[in-house]
Amino acid sequence: MPSQAATVQQYLAELPADRRAAIEAVRAVIVKNLDKKGLEEGMQYGMIGYFVPHRLFPAGYHCDPRQPLPYAALASQKNHMAIYLMSAYGDADHENWLREAWAKAGKKLDMGKSCIRFKRVDDLALDVLGEAIRRVPARAFIERYQAVLGASGKPAKTTTKTTTKPSAAKAVATKSTPAAAKKKAAKTSPAKKAASKPAKH
Repeated sequence: MPSQAATVQQYLAELPADRRAAIEAVRAVIVKNLDKKGLEEGMQYGMIGYFVPHRLFPAGYHCDPRQPLPYAALASQKNHMAIYLMSAYGDADHENWLREAWAKAGKKLDMGKSCIRFKRVDDLALDVLGEAIRRVPARAFIERYQAVLGASGKPAKTTTKTTTKPSAAKAVATKSTPAAAKKKAAKTSPAKKAASKPAKH
């Protein structure tokens, strides 16, 4: 269940001592390598979040424009802890670099689409994590984010749907030919309706 903490310090204070120590160690690595001119730390979605503030990217997060653009997050979950790296989500080159560097560090990577799960700090390649943060400053992250969304500001896959609409409309229009319209009018004309009624005696 997401934390209701209003501040990072409150979030940390709510954690058990062992989890707090682990989260603080990872947080120190993130903060040390963070682009401090373009990214800020705060609470977001019930986790410790790192994001591009609205003053630098007014559009905000496309899923919820009230939220600043998420960059990374750090959380203590029920059965593990997790680092969420949006900089690796949808960027194959960055993700491949991360996986290769992690393997070279001799650590086993437990990673989903954007999250790296861990139970102890020793599970992590902290140097690689720091470099992953350092390699993607805010400006580069914004540019990649906009490229993925496209000029419309919506996910790219929605643009393919709009391109099919004109052809569908054209297909409908071709059915309504002048001959078809004339035939339809003849069927519903007042004269024909009157002729089809039985005469009154």
